Amino acid sequence: MSNQNSITQSDQGLTIAGKTYGSRLLVGSGKYRDLEETRAATEASGADIITVAIRRVNIGQDPSAPNLLDVVPPSRYTILPNTAGCYNAKDAVYTLQLARELLNGHKLVKLEVLGDEKTLFPNMPETLKAAETLVQDGFDVMVYCSDDPIQARMLEQIGCVAVMPLASLIGSGMGILNPWNLSLIIEQAKVPVLVDAGVGTASDAAIAMELGCDGVLMNTAIAGARDPIRMARAMKLAVEAGREAYLAGRIAKRFAASPSSPMEGRAT
Repeated sequence: MSNQNSITQSDQGLTIAGKTYGSRLLVGSGKYRDLEETRAATEASGADIITVAIRRVNIGQDPSAPNLLDVVPPSRYTILPNTAGCYNAKDAVYTLQLARELLNGHKLVKLEVLGDEKTLFPNMPETLKAAETLVQDGFDVMVYCSDDPIQARMLEQIGCVAVMPLASLIGSGMGILNPWNLSLIIEQAKVPVLVDAGVGTASDAAIAMELGCDGVLMNTAIAGARDPIRMARAMKLAVEAGREAYLAGRIAKRFAASPSSPMEGRAT
């Protein structure tokens, strides 16, 4: 984990806002061919937390339309409403208040306030404003943010329960472009740090976990794959492998070879 706990040989799971989850992979629910593919990929991922774009996905707003919750039931998964498509604090706060009503008082939410439609980069001034309002309103806020250690610390000080820096632009599949910034955020954080946005394939997820991230959230990397269900399984294994490697502790990088077998006592 980040600094919230010391590294131990056993992994107790991902704890957010006082609840522990078995999976460190969080997945989105959009961009699939249909709800059946959404169900199958979600199951294959092994994820416990499923994020839902309240402005784009029906979870009861339209009783006449197919309901995502029929295939991703809250009895089995923790639904994480998000504010995708919001470009200011006011809209983001309103969207999550609506989600709370639709989900019977649900408190755990994902805040994202975007800067523009081209980059989908976070608008940090509006993000900070919305985070403060939501925390004061009793929400447990997980927050999409820039990979800026100062901004991440400010969000934690406001009271966010997890910070979620982007690895690269949303949906880009470019992977982790600045591991140094992520490492700085992880080093200082006392809440979970999850990579959000930019993961393209399983190795990206493994690298994020090897850096010490507490989890990874993704959607496009799975839903946009040629075989989403197989990619969901691959991401599940990658997150698990990366976490195990982090806990195991990698060897130091050296500028010289080191023999695999001991030299002492060898036959001459």
